[in-house]
Amino acid sequence: MALEVSSYAADEVALTESKSLAAYFVWASLAAFTLVVMAAIVAAPLAQASNHLAFSSAIYKTFSFLCHQIPARSFHLAGHQYAVCSRCTGLYAGFALATLTYPLFRSLRNTDTPRIIWLFISALPLAIDFSLTYFGIWQNNHFTRFTTGALFGAVAAVFVLPGVIELSATIVHWLGKSHSPTV
Repeated sequence: MALEVSSYAADEVALTESKSLAAYFVWASLAAFTLVVMAAIVAAPLAQASNHLAFSSAIYKTFSFLCHQIPARSFHLAGHQYAVCSRCTGLYAGFALATLTYPLFRSLRNTDTPRIIWLFISALPLAIDFSLTYFGIWQNNHFTRFTTGALFGAVAAVFVLPGVIELSATIVHWLGKSHSPTV
């Protein structure tokens, strides 16, 4: 049995409302999460310097699954290295900054992503920085690692956030439909 056009229109309005509510929740949650991650990266050396070894060890161990943590390639604070290397610090910082400022340059209701070429272009400086050092042509440093990572992290956020908003809106809408009475 075919549904009337008005039921499709009502369904689209409900999806838009779900997307609007979900967008703000997702953005706030993701922004808070990125701040927690950045705080953990900086908290690890501070905790180690303050002899909170169990806490700092847990942070270092958690990030060890994501980063090589080579001391010579990491920023240091209070005589101890960050929980991640300078490139990963840039990735996380760029992602956090772009996530926090996202509503200033783009509507949370807009879940269209830019063309994928922009993600590849943002990865190009990172790949060049890595390659030049790997092949012994040029020695990168904390600044180049951090900035190339931050660029890629910021652009990645512009792709990740709309996708998570769209996914969450669809889930909220789907859950809402499954609990509504059928006429």
